[in-house]
Amino acid sequence: MKILDDLILSLKGNDSPVKAVHTCVFWTAVITKHCGLSSTFRDEGPSHDRGVRDVGNLTRKPALELAEYAKSHSLLEASIGMATINSLIDIDESKCVEKNAFEIILEKGQGKNVAIVGHFPWVPKLREKVQKLWVLEQRIREGDLPAKEADRILPECDVVGITGTSFINHTLEGLLALCKEAFVVLIGPTSPLSSVLFEYGIQAICGSYVVDVEKVIRSISEGATFKEVNGVRLLTLAKTL
Repeated sequence: MKILDDLILSLKGNDSPVKAVHTCVFWTAVITKHCGLSSTFRDEGPSHDRGVRDVGNLTRKPALELAEYAKSHSLLEASIGMATINSLIDIDESKCVEKNAFEIILEKGQGKNVAIVGHFPWVPKLREKVQKLWVLEQRIREGDLPAKEADRILPECDVVGITGTSFINHTLEGLLALCKEAFVVLIGPTSPLSSVLFEYGIQAICGSYVVDVEKVIRSISEGATFKEVNGVRLLTLAKTL
């Protein structure tokens, strides 16, 4: 989990009290220095009923201690940890662009081989524009390939989009190792808008910036999917475009 170690290390000067933790059905928000978001993942099977460590005391922890939950094998704890990491990042808007993942992958992938790890709403539209598109998913839909096919598919790709939730299930480093010469885009609100990730071969990070905390908390508390969340701007931090 070196990538998480480096992310957390980069935030050492940014520690802050944890003001609130909102673990909602689709999204988790943690408020520290800022408000950070993450997808809410939960364990299935025998570990499904396992609770969150120290529940009821999370707002008594320093933010950097809660950020360590990102390394947990409990998906719910890892979701809280990723939201905490995102809440501590000072996002420099002057270094970001308001381009979404679809636009970037289309620009870089037109006429090329593209893989997307995770299923996004714009996949059908992208399929029409690139030479070859593979979608790798753990929960397979029609036209998708199982995630275990990554070993075979990713080394053949020119452009790879990877969901930021790969931080939560700890698959990101393994996926990046397969990307070789590909242009890699990290996608979704769980993705930390941190230049630390550029050191790991990621060229663009398409994440989220909470601009209205009250609207975000109200939305996610009422069960909003991401397209229904108010108070968020989508930003891309890129090494090169």
